[in-house]
Amino acid sequence: MNKQAINWNDIKDNFTTLFWQQNVRQFWVDEEIPLSDDKLTWKTLTPEQQDVYKKATAGLTLLDTEQGSVGMPEIALKVENLHSKAILGFMGMMEHMHAKSYSSIFSTLCTMAEIDELFEWVKTNEHLQSKLNLVSSYYTNITDNKSLYMAMCMSVFLESFLFYSGFFYPLYLAGQGKLVASGEIINLIIRDESIHGVYVGLLAQEIYEENWEKEALEKLLELFEIEKKYTHELYDQIGLTNEVLKFLEYNADKALMNLGLEPYFNVDEYEVNGTILAGLNTKTKNHDFFSTKGNGYIKPTNIAKLDDSDFDF
Repeated sequence: MNKQAINWNDIKDNFTTLFWQQNVRQFWVDEEIPLSDDKLTWKTLTPEQQDVYKKATAGLTLLDTEQGSVGMPEIALKVENLHSKAILGFMGMMEHMHAKSYSSIFSTLCTMAEIDELFEWVKTNEHLQSKLNLVSSYYTNITDNKSLYMAMCMSVFLESFLFYSGFFYPLYLAGQGKLVASGEIINLIIRDESIHGVYVGLLAQEIYEENWEKEALEKLLELFEIEKKYTHELYDQIGLTNEVLKFLEYNADKALMNLGLEPYFNVDEYEVNGTILAGLNTKTKNHDFFSTKGNGYIKPTNIAKLDDSDFDF
């Protein structure tokens, strides 16, 4: 079978160009955000608060590693549209950027011994491994349209729901003016995950057939049961478990809606911690340009050569 080259001058739908351009506009690297200012705040946190922060972000690192290494590549291999493959490939690359950015946070706040201990915890944590094994079992068993749909559902659940138990505490602290630079990285990651969840959800809707939603909902609820145990393990020690669980219900509904399905938990915004909702707002934040790169940073993409006439005022 002859191989086909991607033709960006022949796009068959009305959203491919939009999603490609949006992904490019959002591109960032972790080195652009200075984290050193967070060191002083870190020392003011209790050992329990530090423990939750480290483990929450370490758990996120594992999820991003799997999504970049397995989730996005496996789905990209199985979709037929070459433009979709390209966008999924870009998104997979950004998942690796997310995972790397957490290591930048760790290297700023933790000793090497603490970092090694943290990654050992990730490798042995029952709840983290259980939810990721369930998700990955769908990524690595795509054989037809239904299994591709379910793999896409799992991707949306990961991007739009499972990440948010980890996002909660960085958002919570940043909303109080603590670990603001690290919180900015989290905000940039959330901005990426939002578009990832929407795009893969649209791809899933394109191949959806009647009655497939039953299995999707069953798996969401199975993941939620694991996530409840994980949340208790992390957040009981600082008394935030119930708030995190409500936040997870809110995002589980968002994940279902990204797939074009009806919400299950029906959580209203007023039921979610207001500080956290404010942190989900990925619109431009105001920062000193020379100290912190906010998510309103604009990367030039159309560059024109200057000539003498440009200086005729």
